[in-house]
Amino acid sequence: MISSIRTMLTCHWAARRIQRYLDADAAAPLTAAEVERLEGHLAICEKCAEVYADHRMLRRRLRLWSQTDLPDPAMVARVRLAAHQAMSEDGA
Repeated sequence: MISSIRTMLTCHWAARRIQRYLDADAAAPLTAAEVERLEGHLAICEKCAEVYADHRMLRRRLRLWSQTDLPDPAMVARVRLAAHQAMSEDGA
């Protein structure tokens, strides 16, 4: 019973620090002791390791998505104009 409560509290503690750990945010840095404790917990807790992996995958996908080229603004304007003209012809 005590062990499961301790694990639950450690998981809660870890969950609140995973994003800060990944961000390496200078405004909210983890201490060396917190990093060591978190890494140790992630090494033995499958549930928290999965949460960590999900956060890492999301970060990676967001980074890749932000590097995606946006469509040419001139092309977007041409498509909008053509769509507007087509809708105007249908309503006339």
